[in-house]
Amino acid sequence: MTVQPLAFQIDNMSCASCVGRVERSLRAVPGVTEARVNLASERAEVLGGQTAELVAALDRAGYPVRRETVRLRVEGMSCASCSGRVERALAAVPGVIAARVNLAAETAELERFVGSAGMPELIAAVKATGYAARDAEDRAAMEAPRDRKAEEAADLSRRSWIAAALTLPVVVLAMGAHMVPGFHMTIESSIGMQGSWLIQFVLTSLVLAGPGRVFLARGLPALWRRTPDMNSLVALGTLAAWGYSSVATFAPALLPEAARAVYFEAAGVIVTLILLGRALEARAKGRSGAAIRALVDLQSPVARVERNGETIEIDGGDLQPGDVMLVRPGDRIATDGEVISGESRVDEAMLTGEPLPVAKRAGDAVTGGTVNGTGVLRVRATRVGAETRLAGIIRMVEAAQGAKLPIQGLVDRITLRFVPAVLGLAVLTVVLWLVFGPEPSLTHALVAGVSVLIIACPCAMGLAVPTSIMVGTGRAATLGVLFRRGDALQALDGVRMVAFDKTGTLTEGRPALTDLDLLPGHDEAETLALVGALERQSEHPLGAAIVAAAQARGLQMEAAEAVEAVPGRGLRGRIGGRALLVGNARLLSEAGIDIARLEPLARAQAEKGRTPVLVAIDGVAVAALAVADPVRVEARAAVAALRDMGLEVAMITGDTRATAMAIAADLGIDHVEAEVLPEGKLAAIEGLRARGPVAFVGDGINDAPALASADVGIAMGSGTEVAIESAEVVLSSGRIGAAVDALAISRKVMRNIRQNLGWAFGYNVALIPVAAGVLYPWNGMLLSPVLAAAAMSVSSVLVLSNALRLRAMKPVMGETS
Repeated sequence: MTVQPLAFQIDNMSCASCVGRVERSLRAVPGVTEARVNLASERAEVLGGQTAELVAALDRAGYPVRRETVRLRVEGMSCASCSGRVERALAAVPGVIAARVNLAAETAELERFVGSAGMPELIAAVKATGYAARDAEDRAAMEAPRDRKAEEAADLSRRSWIAAALTLPVVVLAMGAHMVPGFHMTIESSIGMQGSWLIQFVLTSLVLAGPGRVFLARGLPALWRRTPDMNSLVALGTLAAWGYSSVATFAPALLPEAARAVYFEAAGVIVTLILLGRALEARAKGRSGAAIRALVDLQSPVARVERNGETIEIDGGDLQPGDVMLVRPGDRIATDGEVISGESRVDEAMLTGEPLPVAKRAGDAVTGGTVNGTGVLRVRATRVGAETRLAGIIRMVEAAQGAKLPIQGLVDRITLRFVPAVLGLAVLTVVLWLVFGPEPSLTHALVAGVSVLIIACPCAMGLAVPTSIMVGTGRAATLGVLFRRGDALQALDGVRMVAFDKTGTLTEGRPALTDLDLLPGHDEAETLALVGALERQSEHPLGAAIVAAAQARGLQMEAAEAVEAVPGRGLRGRIGGRALLVGNARLLSEAGIDIARLEPLARAQAEKGRTPVLVAIDGVAVAALAVADPVRVEARAAVAALRDMGLEVAMITGDTRATAMAIAADLGIDHVEAEVLPEGKLAAIEGLRARGPVAFVGDGINDAPALASADVGIAMGSGTEVAIESAEVVLSSGRIGAAVDALAISRKVMRNIRQNLGWAFGYNVALIPVAAGVLYPWNGMLLSPVLAAAAMSVSSVLVLSNALRLRAMKPVMGETS
């Protein structure tokens, strides 16, 4: 058979020397027999070698391959063995760099070379393992999970009820004598014991061929492929009980007289209980994905747009940038845009967690998925489809829910070998009972072997981590916390210090007038109006803050004349025949103005971390104004909450030490790194890391290096795109309190995961030996396969129910902080 070369695109090649280096790097990878690189097409073809090793070699050489991420929805997985098998099959497809399968979300996320491993190949690889798959990006696939989960739960419930109806007579016939005195004699005198066994055989066969067929149809082929899963264990256990009982019914001579008994009720009850458990599990899984579905539901299916002078209704997916939408009261805004006319208040609670509607008018941006209030808006579409903010949030949440935490690696390694180990243990149990067990040893061996097969629960182990991640990150999204990477949950749980950028993070990021200290004999409103009139001619941010304060008070500002900016000093000019000087102390001193009475005022303002602005009118010192970037309202509460959680808090800023220390003292921050340049923030992070893992919260371009280098980067959603791309966690609400929520969520999710893993592993470690009969020598106890089935069903439901408790998480500081 001819081996096809693996082809992929390569970046950063610019000359023949690059081609030579790339080829040498590829040929150095173990297993590569041939490597050809084309500079014009930026394409490489390679024979042999492992995909991951080829990628790593090119990354080290500085010529990364072009890669992309695709997602599949996978149907039919029931345990960790299933997800592991699908993951290995996808990873083996040529061109796939890495594959991650999430059992709880029933999704597969793959990183592949651009242009390779097409969707048909990927779907075929999944189908070869016995499962169904589809492209997760198809609109039908996005909308299907809710309906499919509801249908699955309904189908499993229906199957469990049918199985229960067929099994109940079997249980009555088999166990009636234990519950009703004389029942045994009634059976003997009416239909006879053989007749009873025949009825049990027929009804149990119907259970296995009908409602329980799913276990046989999936479990037995998996055995033939030597990749057994949970269905295989159930299939073997029920068939063993049914087969043994059938021999006792139709060929009793083949069995020792003491071993001639039937266990049809065990097979029927096992199927009934496991179907019931899976029905409950399907309902719980459906609830675990509620956050994603809520976000998808925010997408408006229709939009009203203006076309050719009239308003028409079109499908929301047909919107194009530039379309003008008419948004009526109560309408959901169909896509991101800019208001071009009208005024209203828009409810953004589902996106930001902020329950109070936000005022919108011409020039303001609006987000698709938010709900218009009582006004009418005309909105020009700016971003549509996959480019909208809502689509980005959905992608972030899906990526986080599909991620694997470092702790998952251990779970995967165990579950990979779990089912084969259980099969081996069941065989060993049967052999030991046959050799060393009391009579009837064959009966005891059957009961113990079946119980071991049935009680083992890889489902609980497989669901322990991903279900908690799914529910936790989904709830976090509704609180305005977006985990761009799921593993940030585990990293954030280990953080011991939280470092904040100052400007725009702890502060509003917009200078505001904070003080207006007048010398006696001068009017506040008149002085502010004059200073505002002069500063209106300036583009300096401090001047803008003074102008905004004057406008907010409704003051009339006259036109300024002869305005001159004095670099590093301030402004001078004339207003209504009056000469004004506005700036620092040096500006007034150089003009020969006595500022002795203003200096104490200015010094006090500076000590509070504010910038003094001195004012002189007609050669006389009049006032000391102060401008500062005000601290966010919730900053003090946020810092206090972090300290209550046992975390240290630091501030890293490029501002002066005096300003930084004043704000730190106000907020209760102990560690301050001031006058730090953007590149110096990296060193500051490293210095703080000596105290333990560090999370950094920032919002600007200059924060990007620190966000990337911190153990966990947390970006304000109101910050720059560069900052958001550098962070692992995004606070979409823009609330600093959401940073506290992020840390609290990570702790609760990780605690929930540890509880789930403790239960899942503890359950198997404790009960598998009990099922094998380890207690029999001491108390004569041999666990019934019926009880084993009940325990196994309850195990998965308990894990899912525990994870679902995360949906009730409350914000630490309140959603309006």
